[in-house]
Amino acid sequence: MTHHPDDPPDYGRPAGAPDAPAPWSGAPVPAPRYGQYVHGQQSAHPGGAPRGGYDGAAPRRRRSPQRVGGMPVTWTLIGICVVMWGLQWLTSLFTPYSLTSILGYAPSLTDTQPWRMLTSGFVHAMPSPLHLLLNMYTLYLFGRMLEPLLGTWRMAVLFVVSVLGGSVGVLLLGNPWVLVIGASGGVFGLFGAMFVFMRHFKNNITPIAVLIAINLAFGFLVGGIAWQAHVGGLIAGGLVALAMLPGLRRRL
Repeated sequence: MTHHPDDPPDYGRPAGAPDAPAPWSGAPVPAPRYGQYVHGQQSAHPGGAPRGGYDGAAPRRRRSPQRVGGMPVTWTLIGICVVMWGLQWLTSLFTPYSLTSILGYAPSLTDTQPWRMLTSGFVHAMPSPLHLLLNMYTLYLFGRMLEPLLGTWRMAVLFVVSVLGGSVGVLLLGNPWVLVIGASGGVFGLFGAMFVFMRHFKNNITPIAVLIAINLAFGFLVGGIAWQAHVGGLIAGGLVALAMLPGLRRRL
């Protein structure tokens, strides 16, 4: 929020995981520093033998997460943000209105226009495209790692809840009269989820921990950045990831 290789490399997988490469790893995660700018299937035994019994057939392979059409949720989110930025320009050029003001979130508007807590995550600072590009690049990097693991609906839930969590952070800790916009609350939620998954699957968490620390510090040290949204999104994403772990174990 304002305040290729075609496939990800195989960094390793936890014990018991399928043969398909896992989309998480302990390797450093490349991502730019950026800110929040203010403004159970039956066995295939012929006789219906119970699962787990041995009848001479090859053991049943466990399912691995499948990539459905690439990463549709990630590309959809990127597309929405890019289209909205274009509409922000068109609206400012040809009308007396500003989509930034219409869709951005300020805590003082929560009671009367609570939908801004979500819509603010899809508009970005103008006129420079830098805020949009940094957020979208980071969303792409983490989306290509997380969406094959989570699947489409979990990825969508993770991002949306993280955006809302970022707005809650602004509500609780921010200036009630300052408008915030941008997707970085949702992006920080992906950071939090990646940290939880890497720790759960016993990967090296140092790279993601360092990345989170650098980006949090950037929000505190640079003016005009809603660090409150970063903190809120990070916590929300981590909590969503914890809630998703039981389903992921079944999916894997």
